[in-house]
Amino acid sequence: METWMIVTLIIVLVVIAALVGLYIYGSKMQKKSEKAQADMMVGAQTYTMLVIDKKMMKLKEAGFPKIVLEQTPKYLRGSKVPVVKAKIGPKVTNLMCEPKVFDLIPVKKEVKAVMNGIYIIDVKGLRGGLDSKPEKLTFMQKVKAKFAKKDK
Repeated sequence: METWMIVTLIIVLVVIAALVGLYIYGSKMQKKSEKAQADMMVGAQTYTMLVIDKKMMKLKEAGFPKIVLEQTPKYLRGSKVPVVKAKIGPKVTNLMCEPKVFDLIPVKKEVKAVMNGIYIIDVKGLRGGLDSKPEKLTFMQKVKAKFAKKDK
């Protein structure tokens, strides 16, 4: 056998081994994530709240309790997280929420939120439904829409 064939064979085997390793690692991380999500739902409670403001902020600047910052890994303390300022009963608090829920939360409206501690897991509209944002169009969908308008 020639040397280039042996080298190619070794490279292919290494790439296959890496892909198998990534698959196993990914499935373990997915199971871990699902378990954490299930644990969060066990202790979750539903609250009615008036959303005052929402924005993406650095964890340090969000005004969370000191213990939240201490429990967060140091490399994540400077990252931006979705923060919601809401009035729950007579108290105004800063809350963190899931990124997919952050887009659904309306500002200056009342919502029912499923929460665990200061983390918002899910929201529902109190009076009427929540306004969902339209899905972003891909480049090809935009081009097709332009051509469809020109044809009419």
